[in-house]
Amino acid sequence: MLPLKKFPIKLNSIGIKIFKDPRVLAGLFLGGLLLAVLTTPLQQVFDQMYLVDRLQAHSCCVIPIFLILYTLLTVAGIPGTVLTIVGGIIFGVWWGTLWSVVGATLGALGAFLAARYLFRDRLKHQFQDNKYLSKFEQSIKRNPFLFVLAIRFAPISPFNVVNFLFGLTPLHWLSYTAATFIGIIPGTFAYVWLGTSGVDALSGEDKFSFLLALGFLAVLSFMPLLIKQRKQQKR
Repeated sequence: MLPLKKFPIKLNSIGIKIFKDPRVLAGLFLGGLLLAVLTTPLQQVFDQMYLVDRLQAHSCCVIPIFLILYTLLTVAGIPGTVLTIVGGIIFGVWWGTLWSVVGATLGALGAFLAARYLFRDRLKHQFQDNKYLSKFEQSIKRNPFLFVLAIRFAPISPFNVVNFLFGLTPLHWLSYTAATFIGIIPGTFAYVWLGTSGVDALSGEDKFSFLLALGFLAVLSFMPLLIKQRKQQKR
């Protein structure tokens, strides 16, 4: 039987090895960030008017703050819909769309790289026999850019989940980033327009613009399904 005094030494060495693993550190950071957002005053990132007030209070550097916040929340897997609406209120429809697209793309790239270089080997080993992941990879190999573009075009697709899922595939980061940037423009524009026109409608101003934005978002959401049905009918 080994002396009891040797066990603390072994446990300490195991603990040091675990915390030297960048995957563990990244997981702890993202988990801590998510926990903080959900359980501390940081949960105010879901309060759009609070964010508008805080960002407008830093008008000299509002764009970089907005982009950094959008990127970090996206990497952490937190939906950026609230920030997209906030961007529209602060910057207007067109500039709000641009900065939201840039922030979402940077966040999507960060999540993609985290999944690839920190978690890919372990997750690939766990899901190597998963038929859905295999089918996903095969679809990407046929036409990577168009496949990502099609996924991104539908605003109802789970944006944050897809970011990590793409990181588990052999997809090149450049094709992924370019297709993501272009593909999310229509959906982002719809949410920005919906947010800004919604604020106007609630204040008693033009409601027609809000209805138009709502209709545009609905068309974008159902368009992939309509295209899929038409292809099946042609077959």
